[in-house]
Amino acid sequence: MWQFIVPIICVVAIVNAEDPYRFFTWNVTYGDIYPLGVRQQGILINGQFPGPDIYSVTNDNIIINVHNNLDEPFLLSWNGVQQRKNSLEDGVYGTTCPIPPGKNFTYIMQMKDQIGSFYYFPSLAFHKAAGGFGGIRILSRPRIPVPFPEPAGDFTILIGDWYKTNHKVLKAVLDQGKMLALPDGVLINGLGSNGAWFTVEPGKTYRLRISNVGLRNTLNFRIQGHTMKLVEVEGTHTVQTTITSLDVHVGQSYSVLVTADQPADQDYYMVASTRFTSPVLTTTAVFHYTNSRKPVSGPPPPGPTDVQWTNLTASGPRPNPQGSYHYGQINVSRTIRLSNIAGLVNGKQRYAINGVSFVPADTPLKLADYYKIEGVFRVGSIPDSTPRGRSIRLDASVMGADYRTFVEIVFENREKIIQSWHLDGYSFFVVGMDGGSWTPNSRKEYNLVDAVSRSTIQVYPRSWTAIYVALDNVGMWNLRSEFWARQYLGQQFYLRVYTPVQSVRDEYPIPTNALLCGRATGRRL
Repeated sequence: MWQFIVPIICVVAIVNAEDPYRFFTWNVTYGDIYPLGVRQQGILINGQFPGPDIYSVTNDNIIINVHNNLDEPFLLSWNGVQQRKNSLEDGVYGTTCPIPPGKNFTYIMQMKDQIGSFYYFPSLAFHKAAGGFGGIRILSRPRIPVPFPEPAGDFTILIGDWYKTNHKVLKAVLDQGKMLALPDGVLINGLGSNGAWFTVEPGKTYRLRISNVGLRNTLNFRIQGHTMKLVEVEGTHTVQTTITSLDVHVGQSYSVLVTADQPADQDYYMVASTRFTSPVLTTTAVFHYTNSRKPVSGPPPPGPTDVQWTNLTASGPRPNPQGSYHYGQINVSRTIRLSNIAGLVNGKQRYAINGVSFVPADTPLKLADYYKIEGVFRVGSIPDSTPRGRSIRLDASVMGADYRTFVEIVFENREKIIQSWHLDGYSFFVVGMDGGSWTPNSRKEYNLVDAVSRSTIQVYPRSWTAIYVALDNVGMWNLRSEFWARQYLGQQFYLRVYTPVQSVRDEYPIPTNALLCGRATGRRL
């Protein structure tokens, strides 16, 4: 039985007093939605589905008071926002107690040294299948140059696969140890075919911030008759590349520039369709010119049929923006090889990393670590590489890592699905990707000069992807599959980045308004 202490909220943050504050009050409720033409119970934020955008500037302090009016505990997490020194605000169960029904919690975050396109989502109980997600945009400070002219408009585009089935029913299927059927359709900004409209003026250029907020499928995004220029990937400006379509894997975010340079007397399709599925699920929105006289008509343009390499080879900016941080010249102190597998445990479907399927502990792991509560988790309960055999065991898996080390992580996908992996609290350099098995000789093909930096990366079937990570953010950080049923049934763990020195220079103390639950109930804040 959960017990909660909900103290009177006193917003105290260790932040630069010169940086602006932005305050939000969000009411989370159930409400009727009709994304695929049938009535469903959705999760709304301030009555909206999807939820409102978070609009901010680098280093802004974001204060979000979330009131949970659902009939079950609720948490929001911030996909790609790094939460510097502050994993207790990360909004996943391994770090943060859920907000009880009828209660509220105030998230205190700073968009420290970040720019770019991200999104937020509910992280508990398969709530993501009901909504509760929205876009995050972090603009550069006015005096910091951006490598393209200011666009005429800036649109958030949230794409994702969707089920008509209630999220509680989907969760019950997973709790019974069964697999979910294929999704029923695809949404653009919470709407089905031609539901969303984006109005543009002829000759002007617009920024589109595209995030895949879905549950399992890679989606291809394209605009009929138009090209797109890729300019940003999850907080990194890229070498600008002109493309006709873009694969957006689950959990990923991109920015593209689109110029309204086609005949302006008609509207055009915006299309999102599943990749590597049978059947292919497709939805459309309308790219509407202000003086259009003709609506969209006919079939939408088809997507590609082969693997797209655009978002694999996208390079980071040259020269390195810091001018001195050359990741390819830093010695790697540790190699971690992570393999995903599926299997049955006691007759029920589970998913695992390196043979360990994650099960939540009775207390958030970060709180147990902070209060030194024994018996909640064990550092090292997941190995650095896959053990022999394909057996799966259950554990609240935590991998230990030392602060300020530089590590190589190799994601090895031996299955026939596309995997998508996300690491909270960090951006990492994507240095290599190929089919087949990874070996030490694979390092000869790494990009050690201008690899893109991001927080979510795909791994193709029977392939591998390698990343470099500078572990410069102390805390307990979730590393998870973005294939959400797999995440729910165990394909995740926590990376404990640790230093024995306790200092606010390395990690902020527990927030004064923190919720305490499980074995941390009654502890002193």
